[in-house]
Amino acid sequence: MAESTAKQPARRGRIFPERILPPEELARRKTEDEAFYQRCREIFERVRPDLIKEHYGWYIAVEPNSGDYLIDVDKMQAHKKSLEKYSNSRHCVFCLNETGTTGTI
Repeated sequence: MAESTAKQPARRGRIFPERILPPEELARRKTEDEAFYQRCREIFERVRPDLIKEHYGWYIAVEPNSGDYLIDVDKMQAHKKSLEKYSNSRHCVFCLNETGTTGTI
């Protein structure tokens, strides 16, 4: 008969403990992300009434630095179009509906 080996104890903790961000950095990133989202949302709210009539359910990718936006039926295509046109900047994707949400919970 083969002897059973002792089971290794489960390791606890982070995989890379040296890569822990301080709370100040996390808070700074959160405020930057919120400010970015608000800039995108402002542009979306401005153009939504005009676009929702003809393109309900389509997706809109907003680039807030230029104020430009791209629309497409497919969410990933809108995302790809925005990446092609603005390769060095961030963008935000919304759905052209009443709330702007793109998925389900």
